Amino acid sequence: MGNDGQRRDINGIFPHLSLNAGLGPPRTECGVGALMPWADRLWVATYVSHKSRTGVGTGLYEIDADLNITQRPESYVGTYTNRFVHFESNQLFIGPWVIDPDRNVRTIDDLLEVRVCSTLRHLTDPENKVHVLGMEGEFYELDVHSLELTQLYDLVETLGIPSRETTGYNIPHFKAGHCDYGRVVVTNNSYASPDYAGEVAAGRLAEWDGDSWTIIERKPFTEVTGRIGFGGTIFATGWDRASAILQVFTEADGCWRRYRLPKASHTFDHMWATEWPRIRETEHERFLMDCHGAFYELFTWAYGNRVWGIRPISQHLWVLGDFATWRGMLVLGPDNASPSGKANPLTGEPQSNLWFGKTDDLWQFGKPQGWGGPWWKDEVAAGEPSDPYLMTGFDNKTLHLANESEQPVAFNLEVDFLGCGDWHTYRRFDLPGGGYVHHEFPRGFSAHWVRLIPDTDCRASAHFHYT
Repeated sequence: MGNDGQRRDINGIFPHLSLNAGLGPPRTECGVGALMPWADRLWVATYVSHKSRTGVGTGLYEIDADLNITQRPESYVGTYTNRFVHFESNQLFIGPWVIDPDRNVRTIDDLLEVRVCSTLRHLTDPENKVHVLGMEGEFYELDVHSLELTQLYDLVETLGIPSRETTGYNIPHFKAGHCDYGRVVVTNNSYASPDYAGEVAAGRLAEWDGDSWTIIERKPFTEVTGRIGFGGTIFATGWDRASAILQVFTEADGCWRRYRLPKASHTFDHMWATEWPRIRETEHERFLMDCHGAFYELFTWAYGNRVWGIRPISQHLWVLGDFATWRGMLVLGPDNASPSGKANPLTGEPQSNLWFGKTDDLWQFGKPQGWGGPWWKDEVAAGEPSDPYLMTGFDNKTLHLANESEQPVAFNLEVDFLGCGDWHTYRRFDLPGGGYVHHEFPRGFSAHWVRLIPDTDCRASAHFHYT
C-alpha cells in the first residue's frame, strides 16, 4: 500500500502480492508453479526445490478481483507445478489439492511428498480418473471422487533413464504430461555437461498407448500439451546442443515431426535452468509458447499435417513456471530470486511476484533474436534433408556452415516460404574437406522454414544467427 492507501502498480507488478518463503534453514526457492482461474479466483501454487523437508513458507493462495491475496489453510510446503480442470466432476486439480466450484479444498495426502509436475486426462476412464506425473518419474492414476491413488509405473525404470552414478548429476527431472488421441505423452528434461558432450542421453519424450511405452526422443523435453480433441495436434518442446526443438504430433497421419527453433539464450541449457517453460492458450484458440527464452505465437491446427503460424514475439530471461489469462489480463508467474541453499550468497530471501499485463505487451519485451541450427558436428547422410529450422520473424540472418569431414561436400540450402512443406532451392554451397563458409541473407529476406541437404555422407555443422 502507498501512503494514500492505494495499491502500487509498478509496470504490472503489485508489491503486496509478493510471494516469499522463509529464511530456513535451509534457504530454498519460492517459484510460482501453477496459476489457474477458477471459482471467481486466481489460484496460485508456489514451490520449493525439493519437497517439504527443504523449505518453509510456500503453498496454495487465492487472489480475488480486488487483488486481495489469501494463503489457504490447506497449504503445504512442496514442489507442485500442475494444473488441470476435470470437467466431468467440475473440479480443479492444482498441486495435491482438489477445489470444487464453491472453493472447498480437499487434499490428496498421498501426493503431499510427491513433486507433482502434471495432472492429465485419463487414457481409458476420463469420466472418473486422471493421471498424475511426479518429477521423479512416478506415474499414477487417481480416482477423482475418492482420491484413491494408484502408481502404475516408475518411469525412470520403464524409460531406461540413466542413474546418477552414470551421469554425475541429479536425475530424473520430469516436467509435463498430456493425454489425447489414444496416447499419454510425458517429458523429462534431464540435461547437463555429460549430455552436451554426448556421453549420455538422459532426456526423454515418450508416449504410452495403455499397453507399452515408446521413446520418441532421447533428448531433454520440458512441455507437452494440446487442446483436447480439437486441432488434431500435440506439441512438445525441448532442446539439444544444436537448437531448441518443437515436436508436433498430427492426428490425421498419426506421426510426430521435428522442427527446430532458435535459442534466444544459452542460459536455459541445463535441466535446472528450464523450469517449466509452458505452452498455454492465453487467447481463445491461440497458444502462447515460451521456449528457450522466447515467446512465440502458435496455431493449434496443422493443415496438411504441417505446422503453420509460428511467429516469434520477444525474448526474455524469466524463469516462468506458468502463465494464464485472468479477467482479461495476461498473468505471468516466475521464479524471481532463489538462494538455492548456499548456491547464491547474493540472494537472501526466496521470493517471487506475479506480473499483470495484456498479451500485446509481450511485443514490448526484447526484440526476437537467437541462434541455432539443424547440425552441431553431426553425422549426416547424403540426400537426407535436415530438420526444418524456423526463419520467419527475425530481421538479420546469417548462416555458418562447416564441413567437418575430409572429403568435399555440396550442400543445397532450401526454403519453404509457404510453410506447407513445399521446398525450393535457394543456393548451393560447395565446401572442400574441412571447409567453412558464412552467408548473409539479404536484409528483409525470409521464409517460414529453411533446411540443408548434403550430397555426400559427412560430418557437418550448420548454425543460423538471427539478430
